[in-house]
Amino acid sequence: MTPGDETRGDGSGAGRPDAAYVFRVTVRLDPDVDGVWAEPDTFETTVFREADQPGEPGWRYFRDNLWHGECGDEAYMREVTEDALGTAVDTVSFRELRTSQAYLDDLRAAVADDLDAFNADSVDEALSKYLGSSIHVTDDV
Repeated sequence: MTPGDETRGDGSGAGRPDAAYVFRVTVRLDPDVDGVWAEPDTFETTVFREADQPGEPGWRYFRDNLWHGECGDEAYMREVTEDALGTAVDTVSFRELRTSQAYLDDLRAAVADDLDAFNADSVDEALSKYLGSSIHVTDDV
């Protein structure tokens, strides 16, 4: 669920992806050392996963992991997020696909070329089926 190496987290926008899946995650700190604890032992954070370019391997991530704007299998998403973050995760919920207009246009074209894979009659139906209304078009991905 972590962005690729070319993504910069310094706010400069240089090297930023064209789109990212945004998740709200509750992380649990569970120290391995006796006599060590954290207060609070859970906290919420935002986790981003770079969206693969339409047509490239992995571009159907939303179809495979989301349903009507929610995680399709929360237990699986917790496991994947734990692996990515290297710590325990209590909850994970999908917030949005944050995307540039250019990426969304390319995504819509790729979905249109492969509607059967989405079991939908239109691009709008396919995107709604998996992403709900959680598409946020912005220049600041």
